[in-house]
Amino acid sequence: MKGAVAPGFEPVRDAFASVLARTGGGAAFSVVRRGEVLAELWGGPGWTRDTLVVLFSGTKGVVATVMALLRIDPAAPVSRYWPEFPSGDVAHVLSHTIGLPYVEAEVSLLDNRANALALASQRPLWTPGSRVAYHTATYGYLCTELIRRVTGTSAGAVVRSLLGGFGIHLGTPPSEDHRVARLTRSPDYRISTFLHDPARRRIVDKMYRGLLEPDTINSAAYRRAELAAGGATGSAAAMARLYDRICAGLVPPSVLAEATSTWSSGTDAINDRPIRFGLGYELADSLGTYGPAKTAFGHSGAGGGRHGAWPEEELGFSFTTSELQPEDTDRRGSLLLEALAGCL
Repeated sequence: MKGAVAPGFEPVRDAFASVLARTGGGAAFSVVRRGEVLAELWGGPGWTRDTLVVLFSGTKGVVATVMALLRIDPAAPVSRYWPEFPSGDVAHVLSHTIGLPYVEAEVSLLDNRANALALASQRPLWTPGSRVAYHTATYGYLCTELIRRVTGTSAGAVVRSLLGGFGIHLGTPPSEDHRVARLTRSPDYRISTFLHDPARRRIVDKMYRGLLEPDTINSAAYRRAELAAGGATGSAAAMARLYDRICAGLVPPSVLAEATSTWSSGTDAINDRPIRFGLGYELADSLGTYGPAKTAFGHSGAGGGRHGAWPEEELGFSFTTSELQPEDTDRRGSLLLEALAGCL
């Protein structure tokens, strides 16, 4: 284990040592408050402070930040920006209530434009806004097309323009490949761990389309594809700095207040998991995804990543790991956030 913690945050260091002991690979944890680094820890074979990890759905929080900075009106119909899109508001896309959780057409999961066009001609499973269910990959296709329609350029280019100083990549360039950790899955890894209904499990299979297979997630093609739902790379240090800066005013306070208010909540209509969303951000939930804090926002990622902010404490945090573990048994992020709360 390498890195350091600020005085008084030794329990965070101890918790991270425990996390490393239960991780079959590398990991990192970073906490930044008002620009001050409270913890910056990493460990595992070949890991450094600057090791990049595929963020999976941690990407959604990055994209939510871009959407907020672009001031895309959440109350506007999607068709204001994307005339071919038949129904629903921008808020329905961002709050996972648009009713398009998978793509019916047989198109490559790495082709943003083809998937967006397919979704524009696809009938929603429910009236937009009437139900909530996590849109694993389609959140990204829909946001990418909205960003392209508004700015005339790709989501990756907009991330570079607005957030380029943080070292977060949506469309990782070849020059950064040597810094990217190779991902593995624990022997018991599985998705949608709250779901036990076979019929809805078939829907989940349509949603993921083999997305989390090792050969896919470790490929350069996956990292290059600018997948706005799960393809960004970043370090724990970069993601913690991002969320600290969001708390400090990177996103104007009134815009952030709107984006982090509750726009949807309840039991996921497909996955049976309790969920709560703002405009693209996950919010503090009954599972304690964001630790003991009553007010929190950010986005977790498949396999254990946790990235977010505790705005009342004015801090950002990030846990990254190269070993994906199942949500119902993975306690690594929770241990770190509990230790952090105890030090504040």
